[in-house]
Amino acid sequence: MFLSDPALGILMLVVFLILLMLGFPIAFTLMALGVAFGYLSIGDGIFQLFVQRTYSVMANDVLISIPLFLFMGYVIERANILDRLFRSIQLAAGWIPGSLAVATLITCALFATATGIVGAVVTLMGLLAFPAMLRAGYDTKIASGVVCAGGCLGILLPPSVMLILYGATAGVSVVKLYAAAFFPGLALAGMYIAYVIIRAMLNPSLAPKLPAAERNVPTLTIVWALLTSFFPLVALIVSVLGCIILGLATPSEAAAIGAAGAILLALAYRTFSIEKLKDSVFLTARASAMVCWLFVGSAVFSAVFALLGGQRVVEEFIMGLDIGPIGFLILTQIIIFVLGWPLEWTEIIVIFLPIFLPLLDHFGIDPIFFGVLVALNLQTSFLSPPVAMAPFYLKGVAPKHVTIEEIFSGVMPFIFIVIFAMILLYTFPGFALWLPNYIYGG
Repeated sequence: MFLSDPALGILMLVVFLILLMLGFPIAFTLMALGVAFGYLSIGDGIFQLFVQRTYSVMANDVLISIPLFLFMGYVIERANILDRLFRSIQLAAGWIPGSLAVATLITCALFATATGIVGAVVTLMGLLAFPAMLRAGYDTKIASGVVCAGGCLGILLPPSVMLILYGATAGVSVVKLYAAAFFPGLALAGMYIAYVIIRAMLNPSLAPKLPAAERNVPTLTIVWALLTSFFPLVALIVSVLGCIILGLATPSEAAAIGAAGAILLALAYRTFSIEKLKDSVFLTARASAMVCWLFVGSAVFSAVFALLGGQRVVEEFIMGLDIGPIGFLILTQIIIFVLGWPLEWTEIIVIFLPIFLPLLDHFGIDPIFFGVLVALNLQTSFLSPPVAMAPFYLKGVAPKHVTIEEIFSGVMPFIFIVIFAMILLYTFPGFALWLPNYIYGG
């Protein structure tokens, strides 16, 4: 062989990036490259390694919760409760500056927590809240930024599928990850709301007040609207998260409770049907298969990459930079931020994070803290161009006069808010680690 094994490993990574940019299916590209380059190095042994890695992924108990949470999300999405939820929060927040935008963000946070499906939240809010804000005279940029940023909160807020994948990849407790992400997720949503209120107070023309008839609603009407839409969904979310964080159930068991609760909620709202159930099952199976095959491909690719010595080359390079823990955190987060432009979060989690995870011990970085930082950072992968899936989801359902440039411009302040939140978390890591340490011990 004219190339050493480490050089072969680096070549495998470069070839993967090229094929990725050409649009080849990611999961099967990972498996094909892993088998091909593994065969060049260890011969027939690669097939035994392939079987072992596939079995270890499929036998991972943590991944069982993914289809259950996805099913819960798809059932809730098809229960048609979003319009009721948005209306009730809009009535309750009518006195706040920028009330429609605030109601949109709160609705997005709740719905993103219940579904965890960014595309569904952005699309549905783009059909419901975005036109309502435009009709009320809201600036197109701030309205689009609110919908896109709010829809991405499901990446961070538990029960996040991204945190499940990170936990399975890093070998850390998903329960502790959920506890660690709880306060940062609420804080990020709070920063979004504070930004909107401040902008509306400084420049009321950006987010005009609603007419008096829509603000002066009887208290009983508001209470009834909240009781019939807001509180049932909150009760479902709290029961699922409470069971997980308090240790009453595993994530998989809590996800099963959430799935059953979602069906009961759909029945209570009289929106349940066999057709909607079949759609939810089909979409869950499709998404779960994508995640599992991507995980298998990543496991094979990573194993061969490490076997060839590519992992060691990367580790030696980073350690040769003579940077401390803060420098390492900044470097990795910049790389993840840049990777978020052309790649989706699933690819970043299962393909590139395993390259950095072995170095966490060397730099003395808590993998739980690192996971929350990554989850914060990945908000930007949905918002920042050129991929920017959230703006494209919104553009697909927005009125024709709304341009993609306006949407991109609208999300930029929210990207800066995410970066500011990351800086705060760097500065005060206890904000993420206090709750898991308090509940489960340091």
